[in-house]
Formats: sequence, C-alpha cells, structure tokens
Amino acid sequence: MANRFLEYFASLVASDEGLPLTEAAVALAQDAYPDLDVQGTLTQIDGLAARLAKRLPADAGQLQKLQLLDHFFFRELGFSANQNDYYDPDNSHLHVVLDRRRGIPISLAVLCMEIGQQIGLPLRGLSFPGHFLMRLAVPAGDVVIDPLSGQSLSPQRLLEMVEPYLRHYRDESAEPIQELALWALLHPFLEPASPREILARMLRNLRAIYTQSERWERVLAVQERMVLVLPDAPAERRDRGLAYARLNLVRPAQEDLEFYLSQRGESDDADAVRHMLDDLSRRPGGHG
Repeated sequence: MANRFLEYFASLVASDEGLPLTEAAVALAQDAYPDLDVQGTLTQIDGLAARLAKRLPADAGQLQKLQLLDHFFFRELGFSANQNDYYDPDNSHLHVVLDRRRGIPISLAVLCMEIGQQIGLPLRGLSFPGHFLMRLAVPAGDVVIDPLSGQSLSPQRLLEMVEPYLRHYRDESAEPIQELALWALLHPFLEPASPREILARMLRNLRAIYTQSERWERVLAVQERMVLVLPDAPAERRDRGLAYARLNLVRPAQEDLEFYLSQRGESDDADAVRHMLDDLSRRPGGHG
C-alpha cells in the first residue's frame, strides 16, 4: 500500500515543470490516512474557488481580488491557526485543515494560494524563517500577507520578524544591525519558494513532530517522501538511513548511510555516520 502511495507521489514531484503543489501537498496525508480521497479533496477546494469566482466583478483588479479572497477565506470560511494544538500533525494534512478550518501558516497558505490562483491571483509562498508567508506582486509594489490572518505585513514588521533569526551574522556583543543591512539580509527571504521547497518545508514540519514523539515509522514515511522531493540532497538519504536504523531495518539503513559517506565523506558528521555503520554491521542481517 505504502509503495503505491510513494509511486503516486513520485510521479507528482518527478519534474519541477508543472509540479502540482496542491495535489502533492494533499497526498502527503496518505501515509496517515490510507483511505484518503485525494481527488475528492481537490474537488472540495475547486468548489470553494468556484464560489468565490462567482462574486468577482468582471473588471476586478488584483487588489480587489485580494480583498475578496481575504474576506472569503479568513472571515467567511474562518480559516485560522490551530492555537489549541499547534503541533498536531493534522495541521499539515490539507484534507483535515479543510474540514477543521484550522492549520499552520504553510498549510493555510497552500489552500489560500490555490483558491487565489484559480481566481487569477498569482499568490506565491515565501519560506520566511519561523513563519511561512505569502506574497502578491501588484503595480504599486509587493504585498506580503500572513496566512494565519490575511493581514498585510509592513516592511518594518518583516524586519522585526526576521531579526532574531539573523543573530548568527554578528556577535551578541555587537551593535544591532542597521536597518539598511537588515534589508540586505532580508531580501533572500522575500524570494518566492518553489513548489518543491514548499513541500520540503511541510515534510520537515511533520518530521520534527514525529521525531519529537518518537514515532519512527511515521518518520520513515516522511523521509521516504523527502528523498523524492530532494533527490539531490545526500543529507535526506542519510536521514532516511537513520530512520531505517531506528526501525532495525539494517540493510536499507546501511545502503543509505554508505551512499551518504560516498557523497559527503569529509562532512562534520561523517565520523558519527561511520560509527552508526559499525553498529549496524554487528546487528543481525548487517554486513561488514
């Protein structure tokens, strides 16, 4: 069953060109919900977009569309943060978010962006540190939007949000970063995230939750998808190998960790990976 889900997911993320973000994001839940109707969930989203499209004046501009989307998604439908259980994995499962109208920034953004794009509003995701955001380019300049509330964020607010994550650029004893320098550091975070980057961030959220609760089978399922999303990242093969090792799946663990060392044999963690391989070689089924 899991292989069928992985094959389907692999087909969705095989190419950057035309990668169907929303469908792939919905499909992430198939490991936890094997009976999930992915197409049925997409039809629900399409239905919401069609409801909104009927309300648009024929001559609606981008800002008017944005205002209507904001009212429809956040006020009328009531999408917002799941404040009661922010670390519930269901906050990353779009069909549950769609039902509960509660989620985390990135899951709410994927839904909001899909509805927006269906009404001709090219919202893009921003992999902002600590809080996923959305961006819309308009003639007067970019609008940056909080997917928890629909609120537009001022440049000063963005600087306040990013500054704690930029402390490693300076010593704690140094003077605060000047605003001009902050803008230069902020710029990369305002670049639109690709569908592949968005999926990877969603998977990292799930991986962190399942690792914290030591649900290693779920960690492995997430990591299988991470390898498909980021096939050129040896660290994802390493992390899948470590998940295999946690489940005592010795041979696949060895294969992944050996691959990692073949690509990153001089990395800071190479000795720790070699130590893990030594341990695996002594387990039943391992090879030396």
